[in-house]
Amino acid sequence: MGIACVFTGKGKGKTSAAFGMAVRFLGYGKSVVIVQFLKGRKTGELLLKKNLPGFEIVQFGSEDFVDLKNPSKEDIEQAKEALFYAKRLLTRSYRPDLLILDEVNVALSAGMIEEREVLELLNKLPDKTNLVLTGRGATKKLMEKADLVTEMRDVKHPFKKGKKAEKGLEY
Repeated sequence: MGIACVFTGKGKGKTSAAFGMAVRFLGYGKSVVIVQFLKGRKTGELLLKKNLPGFEIVQFGSEDFVDLKNPSKEDIEQAKEALFYAKRLLTRSYRPDLLILDEVNVALSAGMIEEREVLELLNKLPDKTNLVLTGRGATKKLMEKADLVTEMRDVKHPFKKGKKAEKGLEY
C-alpha cells in the first residue's frame, strides 16, 4: 500500500511541502498528479505544468476566494468534482506514483465534501500510489489514518506586519 501523508496546521508551507515532494518524485522519473481544491486562479505551480513531463495539475475552483463560512453551490460542486476526479485517478490502469489533494482538508472542514469519502480514498489507496492531503483543519480521523502527519505552525509571518501576498512566495 502507498503512503498517506497529511500536511495541516495554521502555518505557511503545506502546499509548498507537497510540491517539494512532487519535484522529488519527478526527479526520479515518477508521475505526479495534483488535484487542487478551491483554486481556479493562475498560480506559479499551475504555470509549471507546461515544462515538466509526468506532471499533471488540475484545478477545481473559481478565480475568487471561497467564502468558507458560506460556500456557494458552485464551490461545493467543484469540491465534489475534485474528489470524484481523484477517485477516478486511482481506478484507472495508469495511476500516478504521487497524488496530491491540495486544500482538500479545507474543503472538508468547510463541509463541502464528506469525511467518509476522503477516508474511503485512503482505504483504497493502491500499492504504488502515495497520497498527500494538504490544508488547514485536517480531521482527527484523517490524521489517525495517515502514515505521516505534519502540522505547520505559524511562528512569524510578514502578513502580520501588513505585507501583501507576493508572486512566487505565496502563490
